[in-house]
Amino acid sequence: MIRYLNEELETLSRAQITELQNKRLKEIIAHTAKNSPWSAARYKAAGVDPANFRGLADLHKLPFCSKKDFRDQYPLGMSCVPRNKLAEMHMSSGSTGTPVVMPYTIADLKQWARCMGRCYVMAGANPGDTCQITPGFGLFNGGFGCYHGAREAGLFVVPTGAGNTVRQIKLAHDFQTRVMVAVVSYSIRIMEILAETNQSLPDLKIGIFGAESFSPGMKKRIRDGLGIDAFDIYGMTETGGIGSGMDCPAHEGIHMWEDEYIVEVVDHDTGEPVPDGEFGEIVVTSITREALPVIRFKTGDRGRILTREKCVCGRTHLRLDTISGRLDDMLIISGVNFFPNQVEQSLLKVPGVLPNYQIIIRDNHGIKSLRVNVEAEPGVTGFMVEKQLKEDLGFSPEGDIYKPGELPRTEGKAKRIFYETVGEDTPNEGGK
Repeated sequence: MIRYLNEELETLSRAQITELQNKRLKEIIAHTAKNSPWSAARYKAAGVDPANFRGLADLHKLPFCSKKDFRDQYPLGMSCVPRNKLAEMHMSSGSTGTPVVMPYTIADLKQWARCMGRCYVMAGANPGDTCQITPGFGLFNGGFGCYHGAREAGLFVVPTGAGNTVRQIKLAHDFQTRVMVAVVSYSIRIMEILAETNQSLPDLKIGIFGAESFSPGMKKRIRDGLGIDAFDIYGMTETGGIGSGMDCPAHEGIHMWEDEYIVEVVDHDTGEPVPDGEFGEIVVTSITREALPVIRFKTGDRGRILTREKCVCGRTHLRLDTISGRLDDMLIISGVNFFPNQVEQSLLKVPGVLPNYQIIIRDNHGIKSLRVNVEAEPGVTGFMVEKQLKEDLGFSPEGDIYKPGELPRTEGKAKRIFYETVGEDTPNEGGK
């Protein structure tokens, strides 16, 4: 039976979605212009008059914003509410400099819970199901977003947080965990421990994974390895956290909640919109948030709109293709442009190759070369891996085959990309 958290809003007609977005966009522009000097100055510089703003018809006139704006206005220079109206905050890791801060009012927390709650229900979670939340509870938004949404969906929450995989598995057994939320690579670690200890998780049926690239090949490995349905969830600190969209059981694209967000796809360099079906940079405008609603936020994610037609699940909100990479992660080796996600997809086509790998970019006085190290089962040769990468990427990187378990592990996001310069013995983590 098809279930919704809010059937009326999740099945709006295209005309109703457009009408609601028009109304809410006008309201959010008026709100930000009135309550944020930073926003008001940007509108004025762009020649936008909030009093005469026409909604979607004038969307293209609004200036883009980016991570740089968040960092320049750290900590709360973009906020639209007084400090005493804030209830919570989360932020990015800040590994590349000043962190990105997202403040929340009580209304914003309810909005977050609505979006994330829809995702749980869309995946097939039922009230009372045990939901094990493995992302950390802290400044990173993952754990708390999953928690707020699970409460909204009426789930029984086991808030384990990150790490201690052996205990995670024990708790999943003890409490009959049916739904698990995790970063993509952590599911692989769980699979490894299950194999090492000759266990399974018979009650686990639903896995919701995010925070990292999620290629079709990796999704299949997780589905087959854990015997679950695996869902690709979308969201980021700047848009208010995890849950702004997710794929449904049909797995034919990521439903973006259009009553909460306006989604565009534009040319990364020119900012001009690209037609549905073509790849570009995803741009998000939040139209129901209160403390810090982003306006035309350039996410840096490479993606495309697959369709705006009604899905077989009954939902009518547009669907994005799987995010194919970060535009600032694009690599150029031997004159070939590609994304790390494409390396993963290629590797997982080789029978016996395991989902743990390293991409090492070596810089020899400005000339870059690529090395790909992979773990694989006995019988997999370097020639087999090289042949597949050559076929998919157009060139042959160097690399080594490692036995299962030999490459380093992390409990959180996996470190896949490393940088090495001539004269350095140890690769530097790229933090991707």
